[in-house]
Amino acid sequence: MDLPKEIFLKDYKKPDYLFDTVDLEFQLGDEKTMVTSKIAVSPGNEGTSSPLALHGCDLKLLSIKINGTELKSDKYTVDPRHLTILTPPAGVFNMEIVTEIYPQLNTSLEGLYRSTGNFCTQCEAEGFRKITYFQDRPDVMAKYTCRIEGDKTLYPVLLSNGNLIEQGDLEGGKHYALWEDPFKKPCYLFALVAGQLECREDSFVTCSGRKVTLRIWTPAQDLPKTSHAMYSLKEAMKWDEEVFGLEYDLDLFNIVVVPDFNMGAMENKSLNVFQSRLVLASPEAATDGDYAAILGVIGHEYFHNWTGNRVTCRDWFQLTLKEGLTVFRDQEFSSDLGCRTVKRIADVSKLRSYQFPQDAGPMAHPIRPLSYIKMDNFYTGLRKGAEVVRMYKTMFGASGFRKGMDLYFQRHDGQAVTCEDFYAAMCDANNAHLPNFLQWYSQAGTPTVKVTSSYDEGSQAFSLKLSQEVPPTPGQPMKEPMFIPVAVGLVDSTGKDMPLTSIYSDGMVQTLSNDGHPIFTTVLQFKKKEEEFIFNNVPERPVPSLLRGYSAPIRLDSDLTESDLYFLLANDSDEFNRWEAGQILARKLMFSLVADFQQQKTLALNTKFVDGLRAILRSTSLDKEFIAKAITLPGQGEIMDMMSIADPDAVHAVRTFIKKELAFQLKDDLLAAVTSNRSSEAYAFNHDSMARRALKNTCLAYLASLNEPDVTELALNEYKSATNMTEQFAALAALSQNPGQVREDALLDFYNKWQQDYLVVSKWFALQATSDIPGNVANVQKLLAHPAFDMRNPNKVYSLIGGFCGSPVSFHAKDGSGYKFLGEVVLQLDKINPQWHPAWCQRSLDGGDMMRPDKLLLSPAGDDHLSQWTL
Repeated sequence: MDLPKEIFLKDYKKPDYLFDTVDLEFQLGDEKTMVTSKIAVSPGNEGTSSPLALHGCDLKLLSIKINGTELKSDKYTVDPRHLTILTPPAGVFNMEIVTEIYPQLNTSLEGLYRSTGNFCTQCEAEGFRKITYFQDRPDVMAKYTCRIEGDKTLYPVLLSNGNLIEQGDLEGGKHYALWEDPFKKPCYLFALVAGQLECREDSFVTCSGRKVTLRIWTPAQDLPKTSHAMYSLKEAMKWDEEVFGLEYDLDLFNIVVVPDFNMGAMENKSLNVFQSRLVLASPEAATDGDYAAILGVIGHEYFHNWTGNRVTCRDWFQLTLKEGLTVFRDQEFSSDLGCRTVKRIADVSKLRSYQFPQDAGPMAHPIRPLSYIKMDNFYTGLRKGAEVVRMYKTMFGASGFRKGMDLYFQRHDGQAVTCEDFYAAMCDANNAHLPNFLQWYSQAGTPTVKVTSSYDEGSQAFSLKLSQEVPPTPGQPMKEPMFIPVAVGLVDSTGKDMPLTSIYSDGMVQTLSNDGHPIFTTVLQFKKKEEEFIFNNVPERPVPSLLRGYSAPIRLDSDLTESDLYFLLANDSDEFNRWEAGQILARKLMFSLVADFQQQKTLALNTKFVDGLRAILRSTSLDKEFIAKAITLPGQGEIMDMMSIADPDAVHAVRTFIKKELAFQLKDDLLAAVTSNRSSEAYAFNHDSMARRALKNTCLAYLASLNEPDVTELALNEYKSATNMTEQFAALAALSQNPGQVREDALLDFYNKWQQDYLVVSKWFALQATSDIPGNVANVQKLLAHPAFDMRNPNKVYSLIGGFCGSPVSFHAKDGSGYKFLGEVVLQLDKINPQWHPAWCQRSLDGGDMMRPDKLLLSPAGDDHLSQWTL
């Protein structure tokens, strides 16, 4: 088997040849497509005489010319991965390559492929080599033109990057379009779409007064569902100007909706391509979560125009440079347009659910890996990359971060750069030095910070002693201390923040001041294995509020007592830490009950915990969506990740017990919340409305866990009377918690009502796949044969198979059936589209060997036809 080679960061070298301009021509056909590329080549290093190696995959080479003369076969070599020109001319020269490709046979959905009758491309990370022979690496940046020819009836819309320069009719019922992108870009940002599409058109006037035409292209029947996406795009453009001073640089911005797009969304220059679920929305068929995801992802891909496109990565090891930074930017965008605390809670919860298990598992790697075989498998660390970017803002503040961003673009616009370049811009702009901060890019694993406190009444000094440990990970048995910003506040006995005046650390006293205004939160720069920070002028022993806003992606182990945590739950001014206090209490309770369950003891709920949640639930001052988050228990995966030997069955049993017991003891309050948060008003995507629905739906889910006739009837009534998908689907999910005829009837009714809407059907698959009801592995196996399921459709696969992997109790079934099922599916997917499965498969197996080591059946060794993604 022809296996790809492992690539190492340490082996990077600049390209020997640069491409200055690239002129592409596509002759689209039903059975084959002809691609002609004309490239202006210049030496990357003076006097270079080395061969010019071009990447290529699944291509038929028709001809190659240098300076207009066709090369003889002894002047080049071709193998399954490369075309190599053995003796290129010295100096500048022109190269023309003609290839033939077969998009209709391309089920990998990489390169150029046919999707529901339309042509579409996906070139990140290494898809361009499936279109033509090229130096398929991000540090080869060129200006592109693209001429597309195709049948005018079959492909009336012809789109590519940049501005439309020319279009017209050709003989034989064909037509053409010529596009020009005036900005240099790497080939992974090239895009082409051709087909039968219609568009929603709008415009945006930039801060300098330029009018930009905005178009969202979809199949005709989906056009009414694009209004929210257009709103999101305009808000993103406005936000990027206001927050970062970044103005859009072309006169046209296109978005195209592709039902079976592989990547979710792709930031191709001026021609973003999206999966349907991330663009299409209507109140009847999309939930609040869908609307929020569309806002965030539309923003994310637009923000790449500067952080990824105008300034790109030198190599794929630097992936976090563009993705971590842009994820951070889309998080901030969504926070500014919604509730910042709720968004922060959601982001940290995902980090803990997905990143922390990976950091603790056999696939642990730094956010900038040291080597890779296939880079597509390293898109799983982007949330941690965003946290690393956030730490710059935590240390330098919003204005200092903006200064660093300004300098970054001033220095590197139009360049392919590294993580060190971003670090240097941030530090230079703020005249700062951050010793060992770059360890965040090179060390794998999640640091654990231990904090112990003491108070000296005589000197009115409060001490925090911090120590850190980064656990060993594969290939990195020894770790160096990290630079960890720890945001801290001190809370007095009345629940108020204490003003902070000075801190003694490392032999120096730092006076805290803010233009005469009191400071209530400060950021400790924790750089060593152990350090002590002493707060002066503290009149009473405080309760420390540690890691406010979750200022670093670490695990925190403090000496806060249970009383301290309940105090913070009730009083902390930092709402994230208020939520965190409740989560820590819930985790402590769950660990205690897991031990009792394993010892077959009777389970009992701590009344103080119930009272703490009751107080939150009854609050009239707290944001309703915050309340919904605060009364939600930690997920099973999060708890298992923190166990030395994970026990999915015990964790599931305990979480189910706590949920039912809380529902029983808080039943009246939960019922009151459901009733008081009903509304007959038309659906609106705004925070107050979403918060009301979130609280109502969370309370309904608690009540339904009781499986009592009155609450089952309540959930049925909510399902039948719902006027939007958010509330209808939440009621269906509540009913689906409990096996039985009510569940089956509700699921069938929902499918019958929505079977013509493939996005809603995907939700229906996901709901059943993630269920923890007994015997659900067999249920999911049956759904594979459902007429609405299609193994070739990424949305359906993500919903059913990815959803199943998100159910710890089913995936880690005692009999190994979950592993066996996934192993069989992965082998099927590997033959169709191997790119789909690595992320969720990897997440599911991180730490899996701790649970059922004798049952792991994902070992398709000996199959000589596995793809490089699976290997």
